[in-house]
Amino acid sequence: MSSTRTTVKTATLEKERTGTVVPHLQRQLANAFVLYANDKHYHWQTFGPLFRDLHLMFDDFAGQVLGTIDELAERIRILGHDIPITELRQMQEAATVHSTRPGQTMREMLEEAHANSLAVIKEMHDAIDAATGANDPGTVDTFTRFIQIHEKQEWFLRQALQKRDGLTA
Repeated sequence: MSSTRTTVKTATLEKERTGTVVPHLQRQLANAFVLYANDKHYHWQTFGPLFRDLHLMFDDFAGQVLGTIDELAERIRILGHDIPITELRQMQEAATVHSTRPGQTMREMLEEAHANSLAVIKEMHDAIDAATGANDPGTVDTFTRFIQIHEKQEWFLRQALQKRDGLTA
């Protein structure tokens, strides 16, 4: 009986210790849903002389982001917390990145995707700091791996925007 109480007490302390980390995970889970939807929208709406390259790039981005969703949700559960966000509307409300809007030029889509990438990268750096402070190496590892995905995507977007050759105008 004492063993059961010790296990419950340990789980409760663990949940309290990681409680400051979970909001970061929940926010990035919501961001991942919005980014996935945005990337698919850009993929479908791509046009112009760089159609093939941008069409494939945004589809690749969407797949990479989709690959993070389950692991973010599972990390929240591993830490002993529930996932209160269950509806797409709630995901949009909880996300700090913005959903895309229709009727954009290619340059506007690239700029929007770039701004969202920068926001996620900054937030993941903050999340790594919070997880380090909570002595949560599992979450540090998760965010460290995922930030590399977003940094590479940001680099691709930055390069597409930087050329200024009029192809993404």
